Amino acid sequence: MQEPWLTAMGLPMSETDVRMVNPLQMAYVGDAVHALFVRTRLFAGGENVGRMHRQASRSVSAAAQSHALARLEPLLTLQEADIVRRGRNAHAHHAAPKHADPADYSRATALEALLGYLYLSGQTQRLAQLLEAAYVQDGRTGQTHG
Repeated sequence: MQEPWLTAMGLPMSETDVRMVNPLQMAYVGDAVHALFVRTRLFAGGENVGRMHRQASRSVSAAAQSHALARLEPLLTLQEADIVRRGRNAHAHHAAPKHADPADYSRATALEALLGYLYLSGQTQRLAQLLEAAYVQDGRTGQTHG
């Protein structure tokens, strides 16, 4: 069931409309979707706030997002791969942060664009499937990778 507040904002968008969105705008929304997923997952783990914050910061870094995208790429449809390509090739009017490798930053933007695309187009089941695949549990340590 669609949430009334999303419907009031015109979501989900049609496939045609969402594909017309600038990939940096998709990445802007995808950044928030990703952060909420990471924080919710950490909250469910029952850690203290300081530990959750440090882990969240590591999980949303450009390097971690680049690694998450690498895990997802074999699973992507042609359409999703095209969104990733558009996100990776989008050029923001600012440089990558000093602490981020430019290639990782570009790939992180690509991941965020994909997440934004899936969210804006209402593909929430696919969004959940890919986020879970990006953050697999290591059976030996119980640590989340991504």
